[in-house]
Amino acid sequence: MTALLFDFNGTLSDDEGVLCTIFRELFAEQGRPLSEQEYFDELAGLSDPEIVERWLGAGHPATAEVLDRRAQLFRERAGDGSTVPPDVREAVLHAAGRSPLAVVSGATRSEVELVLRAAGLDVFDVIVSAEDVAQGKPDPEGYVLALRRLRLQAADAVAIEDAPPGIAAAKAAGLSCVAVLGTVPRERLGEADEIVRRLDSALVDRLLAR
Repeated sequence: MTALLFDFNGTLSDDEGVLCTIFRELFAEQGRPLSEQEYFDELAGLSDPEIVERWLGAGHPATAEVLDRRAQLFRERAGDGSTVPPDVREAVLHAAGRSPLAVVSGATRSEVELVLRAAGLDVFDVIVSAEDVAQGKPDPEGYVLALRRLRLQAADAVAIEDAPPGIAAAKAAGLSCVAVLGTVPRERLGEADEIVRRLDSALVDRLLAR
């Protein structure tokens, strides 16, 4: 049986555009403007603390405030579950009960659970969130912890990601990784074992048949 380990932002939840807008607003307030291209080139796929540290600098006095506001704004703008595409929702429900399922995310547990619940996807066996790890992606800690909680080896699971930091984390944990197009150009996903156009039920069937 193959376990499926999903990234959240940009993979289960089509929300990288929402996150980009939020971070641009918050960083502008701190006098450190961020362009859309800079977000997708340099920050997309990193954990929230890592994004803030990279853009504002380590130990910035507004770090906690920015992270709190980012979580609040995300809940307001995506908490209704509308960022989960129909194909993705169908794919996850198609896998539920047939395979162990986990989310490995750099977002907070509260927002991951809020969006998944609103989308009718309260079906995951394990959720690893920002609070569970000392190091976010591209560090493999989150994936290693998810495997431990599922009591599985890396050979028994596949990671599904959308950005280079997540792919790097999955590969460093020894996992096979499928990258979904949408967040970054295809040429930046080359570390993945496979690149697919979308996450849907056909992909789930294929992965579970391995």
